[in-house]
Amino acid sequence: MPEAVGSAPTGSPTRAAGLRQSLREAPTTLPALLAIALFVLWSTDQAGYPLTHWAPGALVLEILLAIALLAVPPRLAELPRPVKLAWICLAAYTALSFCSIIWAAVPGDAWEGANRTLLYLLVFSLFALWPQNGTAATLLLAVWTLATIVLAAFVALHVNAAASSPARLADLLPGGRLTYPSSYANANAAQWLIAFWPALLLVRERRLPWPLRGVLAGGAVLLADVALLSVSRGSLYATPVMLVLVFALLPARVRTFAALVPVAAGIAVSTPFLLRVNDRLEHEHPAAAAIHTATAVSFAAALLVAVLVALAALAESRISRSAGTDRTVHRGIAALALATLAVVLLGGLVAAGNPVSRARHAWDTFKSPRGYAANSTGNRLTSGLGSSRYDFYRVALDEFAAHPVLGIGADNFAEPYLAHRHSEETPHYPHSVELRTLSQTGLLGALLALAGLAGALLAGWRALRAADPLARAAAAAALAGFAYWLVHGSFDWFWEFAGLGAPAFALLGIACALAPRAGAGGEPAAPNARARPVLALAASAVGLAIAASFALPWLSQLQIESAARIWPHAPATAYSRLDDAARLNPLSDEADLVAGSIALRFGDDGRAESYFAKALQRTPGDAYATLELGAIASARGERGRALALLARALRLNPRDPLTRETFEIARHGKRVDIDELNRLILSNAQRFK
Repeated sequence: MPEAVGSAPTGSPTRAAGLRQSLREAPTTLPALLAIALFVLWSTDQAGYPLTHWAPGALVLEILLAIALLAVPPRLAELPRPVKLAWICLAAYTALSFCSIIWAAVPGDAWEGANRTLLYLLVFSLFALWPQNGTAATLLLAVWTLATIVLAAFVALHVNAAASSPARLADLLPGGRLTYPSSYANANAAQWLIAFWPALLLVRERRLPWPLRGVLAGGAVLLADVALLSVSRGSLYATPVMLVLVFALLPARVRTFAALVPVAAGIAVSTPFLLRVNDRLEHEHPAAAAIHTATAVSFAAALLVAVLVALAALAESRISRSAGTDRTVHRGIAALALATLAVVLLGGLVAAGNPVSRARHAWDTFKSPRGYAANSTGNRLTSGLGSSRYDFYRVALDEFAAHPVLGIGADNFAEPYLAHRHSEETPHYPHSVELRTLSQTGLLGALLALAGLAGALLAGWRALRAADPLARAAAAAALAGFAYWLVHGSFDWFWEFAGLGAPAFALLGIACALAPRAGAGGEPAAPNARARPVLALAASAVGLAIAASFALPWLSQLQIESAARIWPHAPATAYSRLDDAARLNPLSDEADLVAGSIALRFGDDGRAESYFAKALQRTPGDAYATLELGAIASARGERGRALALLARALRLNPRDPLTRETFEIARHGKRVDIDELNRLILSNAQRFK
């Protein structure tokens, strides 16, 4: 019986031999493990958001994929059709993103956005193109999930150690919300909750060693608790959606409920203590005692759940039951699940009050131009939906309506939002993966993305019906992790965090790799001898082009950051490095903007004007460069030119008070004080950082 084999003691010869055999059947497991190590590394620092973090990692992933392609060429004839569809559509979407550089208003941003899409294509390829079995796939999932649990534990202990230092707490939990290590509270919550769902669903798998099931259950509690410290409303609303999806679409619902009960109980015990931390910090009260208590309760709850689940798993593996007993237990748990659902729904209705009034309040706060101020007083999670997202979505939809077929270009949201915003925020992204796709790549991009996602999910659906029970469990866990990224990312900007997007596409790839394949057998057909050199040359050219696409912006950004550090004491070297940066990335205006700003700090208006003019040649709609050129013209007494430039800057950024004030100064015949203008720009940048 499979259960008998699955219950063999950990480290037994049978289990070790089975693992070795599984790894031989899944030869790309090693490069996949190395990729997972890279994902964990990204998770430790800003979730892989900065270009200087993820671009070198993308080069590593390209090398891993190249090694896999050379060592074990994939059998394309055996590749399931849904996986082929998913890969072709994702590749086409990547190509479209690169093509959007041509019509993008900010081509440098479009190049970076296309490169990030290419990164996800590489990740999906590495995890999806080769077949996986249940054991190897579970190994990949367990390693990544356990590593994320360890990182969450470290973060919790790090916060606890900083509890007595208000300055350190202000860095880790600004406004009472944990942003460490991702630097963005909502991404922080997602970082843990993407791993929570695979951990929970692996707990229910009886073929896993009982100690591992216990550790995963306790780890799931810890992941949810650390996520709760970020007080993310997005995670609060994504969780019930995920529960519906998991119970409606994934098999083994009764076992899922049995695994969820102790985990949910552990989370419920620690939640009041964790929310108290946010309340204390938000109202600027001493929080050291609350943090110490919350940390102790969280770890205690996780440990207790781990022990209880491990003992239950041990008992399940050792106690033999008849088929009739199993049916009785199954029916009992199912009845308990239905009763729990009824209690939760009734309790939710009582707690929420009139659902119509609550929905109206949520919609009113969501639409309100007052943003966060529209929320009622009380806990942030339940006070309303006030933010500027309604305005972000409005502009994104307007841009889609204006450019419906091909969109405005990858990652080109910032410039149109400045021109059409109703809020005071300056987001670079529309805070929704769906609206990002529609507004930036148009209907064509949306259709490619939908078709690719449909193919991948169909492959995952087939994997849920694989002959191997462990493969079914791994596929369910992987799909749930990806689904959380997609659901929460529907109202937040997660595509831009490589430390979130790369694991999500790896999980989707694992599910695809577990789909049953056609048994073609034999060796893959060798290419014609005459065609072999041509194919090798073409593959090399593509590989070099990909490497250059990642490397050039990365090296350019390194030069910019170096110049930003050394300019006060080595301006000549800084200018030289910025010139190198501009040559490395000819599509971006960032190097010229930084050089122009440095020149203004030294009072070199002529050099500054030259650099800002170069920036406008690269990005004609740059509001900052236009403002600075207008200020320089005003300071020189060139009133007509100054008014023309400042009026254009005001059209590009009409809600900016500094631009309006500068325009009014020039309009009244006065000269703009450039030093004062840049002091105010710097002050505002630091205030809103």
